[in-house]
Parts: sequence; C-alpha cells; structure tokens
Amino acid sequence: MKYAVILYDGMSDYPVPALGGRTPMELARKPVFDALARRGEVGLAKTVPDGLKPGSDIANLSVLGYDPKLYHKGRSPLEAASLGIRMAPDDVALRCNLVTLSDEADYGDKTMLDYSAGDISSEEAAMIIETVQARFGDETFAFYPGVSYRHCLIVHGGTVDLGKMTPPHDISQKVIGGYLSDHQSAAPLVRMMRESYELLKDHPVNKKRVSQGKLPANSVWFWGEGTCTELPSFQSVSGLKGAVISAVDLMRGIGFLAGMNTPKVEGATGYIDTNFEGKARAAVEEWKNGCDFVYIHIEAPDECGHRGEPENKVRSIELIDERFLPIILKYLRDQGDFRLMILPDHPTPLTTMTHASDPVPYMIYDSARERDSGVASVNERTAAETGVFVEQGTELMKKLCCF
Repeated sequence: MKYAVILYDGMSDYPVPALGGRTPMELARKPVFDALARRGEVGLAKTVPDGLKPGSDIANLSVLGYDPKLYHKGRSPLEAASLGIRMAPDDVALRCNLVTLSDEADYGDKTMLDYSAGDISSEEAAMIIETVQARFGDETFAFYPGVSYRHCLIVHGGTVDLGKMTPPHDISQKVIGGYLSDHQSAAPLVRMMRESYELLKDHPVNKKRVSQGKLPANSVWFWGEGTCTELPSFQSVSGLKGAVISAVDLMRGIGFLAGMNTPKVEGATGYIDTNFEGKARAAVEEWKNGCDFVYIHIEAPDECGHRGEPENKVRSIELIDERFLPIILKYLRDQGDFRLMILPDHPTPLTTMTHASDPVPYMIYDSARERDSGVASVNERTAAETGVFVEQGTELMKKLCCF
C-alpha cells in the first residue's frame, strides 16, 4: 500500500465578486480531483486549533499528525532546520523576508508594496543576504539565505518576547508604522529593518531589477520568531517511511525534523510557475526508492491568495490537475492499491490576502474501497453539505493511514 497527501496550500477561499460570487475551487476546472472525490470521502476538517494562528506551520503540523499545541515552538525554527542550521537552546530564529517598501522619507511612513520583493530569485536574494550579513552580522546576529524572498535570522541568546512581529503578507498595501513592534526587546531588530532600507535601496541587484521593470528588495522584515523544535520521527508514529516534497523551507524543515526524506526539485519556485511535473516525478522516485508515504506540498494557490490574484489562483488549481495529478495517479495505479488525501492546509482568502482559520475541505480516496461520496465536484460548499466534519486536524492522518 502506498500513501500520499497532496497539500494545495491556501486553496480554500470565500466567494469572490471578481469570480462571479464563486470561490476558486468552485470555478476551477479540475476533472481529475473531482473524479477522485466522487469515489472517496469528502468533508471538512479543522486544521487550526482554537487559540493558534492560522499559519502554514500550525496547519501542516496538524495535517501530518503532530499536535501543534505540543510541538509548535514557532515558524522560523522549522525553516532553519531545512537550511541545516543547528540551533542552540538559547537561540531564537526569525523569518527574514526581503520586501519592497515605498520611498517615503520616514521608515514608518512607508507602505508594504510587496511582501515577496517581486518574487525575487534565490540567486539575487543570496547576494542581498550576503550584504545584510556583512553589515549586521556579528556574535549575536547571523543571516542565512533561503528560497526566493524567504530567509532566516538566528539571534544567539535571543528572546521570543518581542511584542507583535507582524507577517508582511498580512499588511500588503498598508503603511507599516503601526505594525513595527515597540517592545524593548525588539528594538535592535526594528533598527536593523530601518537601516536595511538605506543599505539596500541602491544595491546593485536592486538597481538591475529596477532597470528591468522589477520590484527591488529594499528592506528586510522580521517575523515568525521561535526556539529550537524537535519532533518524533514520522516512522515511529505511523510505522511508515516518508518523504516531503516542497519548494519552501518551512515544509522541508518539518520533514527534516520528522526524519523524512526532503529532496530538492529543480525549478520548484513556490509560485504558479513552479515545476509541477518535477515535483510529481520526485514523489514517484521516493516511492520507488522505498518510501511508503509521500507528502507533496504545493505553495502556488497560497501565493496567489496573498497577492490578490483571483485568475491565477483558479489557474494554479487547474495546473495541479493538468500537470501534476496525472503523473502521480499513473504510478500509483500501476503499482497496486493506494490511499490519497487532497486538501488545503488553511484558507487564504483573496478578499483579505492573508490566512484564515475556517475548516477546510478534504478528500480521501482509497483505491481498494471506492465509495459514492454524493459529491459531483469538491469545493468548500459541497464538502460542508456532506455533514462529515473532522474536529481535530491531527485525526486526518489516522484516517488516511489507519494507525
């Protein structure tokens, strides 16, 4: 028996006026996904426990079967693990975004134009992080390059008592002054953010990007603080040898900490231009090499939600159906019986451009026990109409893998 989870990050949504009052899931042409749903179990699942923030860290831990109330120590330590950073007990990790701010004279008057600096390439970003490390790095602060706009700061002897460190994707097109922590412990971090604008606005990478009509990465932005995280191995919990396929350090870090394989896929960007076929082929290789379970995380719908791109969010769902699912399903059907779960981790509504805590639609298909779900096309509305509800997201893995 082979098992798979295909996680469409941020796929679920609210009805959108720009889409005729429908959600992206309702509008997207997804015949492969819908065919599976018609012969599987469809319902809603609560992946974000009450009292916790609806982040991909919380929700994906939950889907993988790890209770975030027990294991979550912050988002950035998970990303740090993916980068091979070994954190000491008194280290604090923070996400270091490269962002695009407007050009008002005072830092607090600037607007968050783009939380991803125009989806900057990893190669360009590495050069900018190198400059940031040269300017601010010392015995306390150490910067590490990651993927695209997502990077890591380690504070040796740091604290997580920093006040409100706001995710930049929560304040798109907003003036940033009201979102800068005024906590005393955060003062050195806010100072670096302020000074980074002058350091980076005329950086050679940014000069070239502007000349090409692209957005500059003209500031760092810190958030997602946390301390060293440990997880029991996925195999010890489930009895299954597993792998995680993802473009983003967060998911690769969760996989690494859970003792799962985390292969890199060339051309995997975390956006709608990602290498869908490459991710599918990587999953197949993991099964061929002895894995029982593969968790494939696809970031594109979430990014489109954060950017407020309704057409692209619809298209990202369609592209997974067209270019990814057929490769996965051909291999699984050829090798024998399999179980497959498809779901988002959380909603990323286009109307708010940030995460929400609402329960998400899920589908579980068992090739050996097909059933009539009563659902012709899976989406937020039809999943709710089944009356099937999973109160705790951690139960999903038990339903899929029967442990």
